[in-house]
Amino acid sequence: MQIVLSKINTQNINLGLSICFGLLLLALRMKLANSFFYLFLIWNLFLATVPYLITQVLRYKKKVFESNPLGILSFLTWLFFLPNSPYIITDFIHIRHEGSSLIWLDLFLVFVFAINGLLLGLLSLMDMFALLKNRFDERYAHSIIFISCMLSGYGIYLGKFLRFNSWDILTKPIILTTKIFQSLIETEVWATTLAFGGFLWILFRFLQSVSSKCKN
Repeated sequence: MQIVLSKINTQNINLGLSICFGLLLLALRMKLANSFFYLFLIWNLFLATVPYLITQVLRYKKKVFESNPLGILSFLTWLFFLPNSPYIITDFIHIRHEGSSLIWLDLFLVFVFAINGLLLGLLSLMDMFALLKNRFDERYAHSIIFISCMLSGYGIYLGKFLRFNSWDILTKPIILTTKIFQSLIETEVWATTLAFGGFLWILFRFLQSVSSKCKN
């Protein structure tokens, strides 16, 4: 148990350093360009951190996840916020709208934030898989993670193209449900879902295989 906690703490320290590097890079960019255009990256990264924070708490408080009502609620909350992690990848589109002469710095800045968001999502997936494996069969846990990745891909479509947020499930449930059913016939929906969801799943499997080798 102590070894596991030590690994988690080291992981969180390294994540913190990487996030701080991104924030320093953003501060440098604001200084050089005298522009606050990319401040939205902080909010997007915060949203990407939420699913990781949820699974970290659940790793410490396993009894919460093992309780059926709280376990289901915590899983659904995690799932609603999970798309925010790979969503930052789509922020590359904003580079062309700023019209900055520091294009190299803008690319690197968005890349750093996107990598941090993606890492938070992948590590959160690893945490959730471990939690699910403790409760269910491993194949069942893999199936749930796969479906979660696909739903995250669809969540990116809802956020990027339909402009919905994670909390709209509570604030705009009827509008959201209507738009979801209407979107299912769109080719772009399935392309976005399979592209982002599939990529997230592949990266999860890769990280899982690397983690297994390190343990052996």
